[in-house]
Amino acid sequence: MLRTSTSSTNNVHLGLLILRLGMGVSFIAHGVPKLMDGPERWEQLGGTMANLGITFLPTIWGFMGSFAECVGGLCLVLGILWVPALLLLTFTMIVATAMHISNGDSYSGISHPLEAGIVFIGLLVTGPGKHRVSKKL
Repeated sequence: MLRTSTSSTNNVHLGLLILRLGMGVSFIAHGVPKLMDGPERWEQLGGTMANLGITFLPTIWGFMGSFAECVGGLCLVLGILWVPALLLLTFTMIVATAMHISNGDSYSGISHPLEAGIVFIGLLVTGPGKHRVSKKL
């Protein structure tokens, strides 16, 4: 079994906090404008589900994607509802990646949701770390 020093363990938890805060704030900033734009924007966003063969209820899907970015980002910042938030964020990034691919975008367009999805899967595996609101409650 690998032994780590207390300092090394604390660095891991600090690194997870920094990652959570950076990704969380970024996704709140992505999600809030989409939520505020309302049903017309949600329908447009939800239409991207057609890339996965899902063509019903685009407004609901668009709302859920916006909600996942905004509220999922907040959950990342606080370190709460870890698994559901990261599953929703990962699914949202899969849909976004599929949309960019189907649009024929270059790698620079595809890379943001692809890389964010990879980070979310990694965070799902590691957990939120010890610096989180749920630990304090």
